[in-house]
Amino acid sequence: MATFGTLQESISEQRAKLADMLHAPLQGLAMACSEVWHDREKLDGILARGLEQFPYGKYLYTLDTHAIQISSNISHDGMIGSDFGRDRSRRPYMCEVVPSTGFLLSEAYTSLRARRPSLTAVQIVHDRQGKTLGFIGLDFDLRDLPITSGHYEEPVAWRQIKGDPAIRGSVFHQSRIDSQLDKQVDDAIGLLEELIIDHGVFQTVIHFSSSRATVWTIDDPFRYRLLGVEALTDPDTCLAFPRLHYPMDATIPEDKIRPILDVISTLRFMDETLYLRSCSLNIFNGIVSLTFSCDGSHYIPYDEFLDKDMSFWIGTS
Repeated sequence: MATFGTLQESISEQRAKLADMLHAPLQGLAMACSEVWHDREKLDGILARGLEQFPYGKYLYTLDTHAIQISSNISHDGMIGSDFGRDRSRRPYMCEVVPSTGFLLSEAYTSLRARRPSLTAVQIVHDRQGKTLGFIGLDFDLRDLPITSGHYEEPVAWRQIKGDPAIRGSVFHQSRIDSQLDKQVDDAIGLLEELIIDHGVFQTVIHFSSSRATVWTIDDPFRYRLLGVEALTDPDTCLAFPRLHYPMDATIPEDKIRPILDVISTLRFMDETLYLRSCSLNIFNGIVSLTFSCDGSHYIPYDEFLDKDMSFWIGTS
């Protein structure tokens, strides 16, 4: 699947396309509803026919100017009369300001009943003299909507994320204790390099304190393999992974894998109080992620990672 823009750009693109699909039909439906606004039976009939224009809609209904429902809930399975008279004034979509166009596509929210990510299109209804009669609401379950965009592009900028405040507050009362992996880290680093370069591993997560690593392979990317310290320090482990060429489209060059792993190893032992607890490496993202004993995490492009010396990490630069 193609990749388009950042996370927010991808969301904005989807919202704009959905708004374009809904605006004109809801305007037409509002005009039809305004003619029978005070006749619930006729209003329900117009809404039932109107819902046919919105195959992905879940519920269609009308509200007065106080956001009290004056119609049934219309669904593709039929009418639901129990919501007549329901006060929707505190629902997220009624707390947003409707633009001057009279149409609003709400921010996503969690539905009350199904507890599903949802959004609502709101259209103002006017009479022939321009007086506001109320609103049309059209609810959508996000999983029912057609998605036309590809995956968004994960940013490659360095990001730092703070962790658990309780861990940060006690970090200077702790000290690193050698794990089984720490005692054989050179063997483990050498084996991981071999798996990445010659055996199709494209992502690995190394947990130093619990002496294990998780790996994902190009030929079976939907399943991970968990390697304990015995497997990480046994060269025979490579025999359990097929020989695969290093991918040409990897972001991280093949000759940078060992330097990255060496720096990761050094960060584990850089200080007895502030040290690396876990890390991950993905050769396609080109990102190295690091979680330290203070529970702070870094997501850093591999070239920037290699550009920093130990004085930076221990705060003496």
